[in-house]
Amino acid sequence: MTDRSFPADLFAGSRFAVAGLGRNGSAVVQTLLVMGADVQVWDDRNPPIADPTQPRLTAAPIETLSGFDALILSPGIPHLLPTPHPVAEIARDAGVPILSDAEILYQAVRRTGSKARFAAITGTNGKSTTTALLAHMLEKAGRPVAAGGNLGTASLALPLLPDDGVYVIEMSSYMLERLHSFHADTACLLNLTPDHLDRHGDMAGYATAKRHVFDNMTADDQAVISIDDSYCQKIALTCIEHGLSVAPLSIDDRTSVAAIASALHSSTTLPGAHNLQNSLAASSMARHLGLDESAIADGLKTYPGLPHRQALAGVIDGIRFINDSKATNAEAAEKALLCYDKVIWIAGGTAKSGGIDTLAPLFPRIAKAYLIGRDASLLEKTLSDHNVAVEISGTLDAATKAALHAAKALHTPVVLLSPACASFDQFASFEARGAHFVDILTHLHETEAP
Repeated sequence: MTDRSFPADLFAGSRFAVAGLGRNGSAVVQTLLVMGADVQVWDDRNPPIADPTQPRLTAAPIETLSGFDALILSPGIPHLLPTPHPVAEIARDAGVPILSDAEILYQAVRRTGSKARFAAITGTNGKSTTTALLAHMLEKAGRPVAAGGNLGTASLALPLLPDDGVYVIEMSSYMLERLHSFHADTACLLNLTPDHLDRHGDMAGYATAKRHVFDNMTADDQAVISIDDSYCQKIALTCIEHGLSVAPLSIDDRTSVAAIASALHSSTTLPGAHNLQNSLAASSMARHLGLDESAIADGLKTYPGLPHRQALAGVIDGIRFINDSKATNAEAAEKALLCYDKVIWIAGGTAKSGGIDTLAPLFPRIAKAYLIGRDASLLEKTLSDHNVAVEISGTLDAATKAALHAAKALHTPVVLLSPACASFDQFASFEARGAHFVDILTHLHETEAP
């Protein structure tokens, strides 16, 4: 597919304020300027410097929003809970909408006249795999496709697609709170378990945020919603009551599972029941977007997988090292533990609410655990209370080296990095944590080589 550019005057005369200049915010600023908008930017942590080559760019604290069309907040900046950022209060006082860049992308695409379709994917776990899998299916089938959002490329950095193109957007709850006219042709809610409760207050608030993915949809669109957890079941019923076409998503649906079973059996990158759910979701959305069963099967068989999601990071002396650094909560780690009969487990970091208590039924699969990061002692207590052999290693380097020796001594074929915790106490991101794990293994392999 040849990338197309948005017209240079698409937002000429429009004024936007952008707060937060991380990966998302920086992409928003650059693209809005290319589209002809006037943009004021600010970042509390890294104050920007004015660029004299950009006359439509103002770098200054946002003290008023009078005359602005919208405020675009980076996803990590709260506009409600736990405490609204001052610029969000300025926007509300001025009656200026607070939007996500996915909303601006939708507006931009429709302003050009393109009829490209939008597929939106959300849920607590599995969003990234489902997004990447659906995009892969479409690309293999020859459809123009652009994927991004919460995964990879920021929404507003995606290219302009033609009428037969599809935007596949992974949407976090933070993004979904800041939509206005965004209209998905197909949208998926994979699952809901407690997460980000500081930003949403409680599970009811979190579910409400997730439900926004179905805003503006009609009976001609498709809402793919899990019926395997109670929170999603309620949302599915609400969508049906509002006249939406709901495609129930369940790993217990024998007919749906049978339709993809052969192709999924041929895949080495989609292990476990959680990936069955992801595959069912992507397949359902692909059908709605016009792909036939042959194209769907081809996409499943050839899907290359995503980094840091149960990726094989290396093999040393027959022991497989699995990089599942993306598992930043217990629910995600559960999906990985279910895939192996016996593992040496590396976990830890900044624990989410509830720690790892819910993983207790899977503790018999852990031959020994090595813990890292801030909340290692919290995890140690839980594991010790269930008689799991455990050591606090502190760092990922120490844990990986110890895990290799334990795997040999205990004749355990798998070392699993699936931290069940956020990474920010020791790493910039889960990606950085996973990449460091791979680097450690590279050096270990050299050391252990005969």
